[in-house]
Amino acid sequence: MNTEVDASNAPVNTGVNAAIAKVQGIYKNWNRHTTMEQMRSEWDAAFYADIIPCDVEDVDANGVACRWLRASSVSIEGPAQRRVIMYLHGGGFKMGSPVSHHDYMAHLSQACDATVFAVDYRLVPEHRFPAALEDCIASYKWLLDSGVAAENISIAGDSAGGCLVASILLSLRDSNVPLPASGVMLSALTDLTVSGESYDTRSDADPIHQRVLIQALAKSYLQKEQDPKDPLVSPLFADLAGLPPLLLQVGDRETGLSDTVDFAAKAKAAGVETELSVWPEMIHFFQQFTQELTESAEATAEIATFVKRHWS
Repeated sequence: MNTEVDASNAPVNTGVNAAIAKVQGIYKNWNRHTTMEQMRSEWDAAFYADIIPCDVEDVDANGVACRWLRASSVSIEGPAQRRVIMYLHGGGFKMGSPVSHHDYMAHLSQACDATVFAVDYRLVPEHRFPAALEDCIASYKWLLDSGVAAENISIAGDSAGGCLVASILLSLRDSNVPLPASGVMLSALTDLTVSGESYDTRSDADPIHQRVLIQALAKSYLQKEQDPKDPLVSPLFADLAGLPPLLLQVGDRETGLSDTVDFAAKAKAAGVETELSVWPEMIHFFQQFTQELTESAEATAEIATFVKRHWS
């Protein structure tokens, strides 16, 4: 799926309509009086269905709340036992959790024949940058200390979590910590200056995210007076040389399309093995809509092929 289409005129399938309605149905109930606690709770409830049988265990990873999740179909013996997908959920740095992403992570575990390690990192507005990144780094180091080999780890994440994937890889590289076998970035935010051209060219096509929303998220994530071009905040502005192989997926209707396309181009130019997958008609983090979209299963299968190829 590497071709782009004119999203403004593209027909929308019923699955996409259902996915859009699901998200908009949540947003329409919120106003300036809605508490963050209520938003987080309703977001978790909207996406949690627990369809795929799986085993779940909560752990403390260097002081960070994390969760092991393994689909029941995944072998507990042999190579699969040692393979781990460290997952960083999205939610604009302020929502999302191992609960909201439970079903998608179960699909990912099943497709990749691996265990998922979900990081419940600190959120804004209570904890601004670099709290979330610090939690991700601490959790990754805990994985290594617990005996999981770096070459058997893939770090994946969506949206804000996709931003954190790039940020943690840069931090690990610069700290000489063993890098994982690969990274997977889904609808990743890579430019918190929100300057990509797709915020204009896809503004009519994207039913969920507009520039003003991402600008507000960026403002809440950053420390006061912090430069939004800080490479650990906006990885698009980083030197990407030396990163492990990357797979980037994005929907063609997304205002944040440029965040992915431009990052992929820069990674390739820096010599990073990079795969870019742009999905026609798809919206932000379409992979999460496992019940509404057949494209979700197709995209997850693509991820499985990628990570399996790079595990030792």
